Amino acid sequence: MITEILSKENFTIEDIIKLLNSSKDEQTELFEKSAEIKKKYLGNYVYLRGLIEFSNVCIKNCYYCGIRKDNSKVSRYNISDNEILEAAKYAYENNYGSLVLQSGEVQNRVFSDRIEKLVKQIKSLSDNKLGITLSCGEQSKETYLQWFNAGAHRYLLRIETANKELYKKLHPIDDFHDWDKRLDCLKDLKEIGYQTGTGIMVGLPFQTIDDLANDLIFMKNMDIDMCGMGPYIEHFDTPLYQFSKDLMTLKQRLNLTLKMIAILRILMKDINIVATTALQAIDKIGREKAIRIGANILMPNITPISFRDKYLLYENKPCINENSSDCKNCIDARMKIAGNTIEYGKWGDSLHFQNSIKM
Repeated sequence: MITEILSKENFTIEDIIKLLNSSKDEQTELFEKSAEIKKKYLGNYVYLRGLIEFSNVCIKNCYYCGIRKDNSKVSRYNISDNEILEAAKYAYENNYGSLVLQSGEVQNRVFSDRIEKLVKQIKSLSDNKLGITLSCGEQSKETYLQWFNAGAHRYLLRIETANKELYKKLHPIDDFHDWDKRLDCLKDLKEIGYQTGTGIMVGLPFQTIDDLANDLIFMKNMDIDMCGMGPYIEHFDTPLYQFSKDLMTLKQRLNLTLKMIAILRILMKDINIVATTALQAIDKIGREKAIRIGANILMPNITPISFRDKYLLYENKPCINENSSDCKNCIDARMKIAGNTIEYGKWGDSLHFQNSIKM
């Protein structure tokens, strides 16, 4: 049984593997423990990040991703600055507290200057009341600093896997897809002073339970402030789709992701953990399940509806035809069912980050 493991202050890699392999009955005990930890350290509260997926233009060719550069079937878009600012205004007026600017990866001066300008404009229109998270991929340290100085204070960059060899199987081997470079970016973000987030996909081709256990150890050792991880969902127009027949079922991937969230909550008691949209793509109440057992961040999509079906990293993405106000009403009801309260109007900064800067 896992009772003895859960009573420990720290887990070994072997402990984590046993927790990931836990039976259905043992899983209930794991989830009860992680829910208890969340309530004790963070309370049963959820913070919102209005998500603006402002462009699907990308220089990367990641083998799992639907908006990879070489996918000629994608209808590329780049939302205008005015439309982005209108979405930000919606987030501000509806008391979201924070938003996320997310895009495919682009690395040039025009792009970096544009983000700087947008961050400053969002700060201005919200009287500095909107918190800003960026998720725009790998950039130079100078660019990260430029955006930080403009007012962005959180950054999400998924490591995707802590296993370098697995990373090579998920990406082309070239200068644009290098695990060490990605790690250096995470280190740069932490050094600059961002609340730094990372994450992985659960259920990838070639991925093992040992890989997932090491991913959790990686995040613990990196001392991250926030995490976004969800189940891998294949996309028809990607190279990895050919391995779909060898994967665990979607339900198994969902369940394993929930275990990962629960274990991470126990390992890192005061970080922010996102209940990702991919959970809902598999289970209509997948995000609620994640909230109950340890997640505390939701990212409702406030991208203009006309663009949402073009930012498809995976198949069957939910909420692409739901307007922002419908989404807000839906989330309110869902969080009540999950026994949690949305903290409107608050940035919801990582308690882990706040505690670290006091030391």
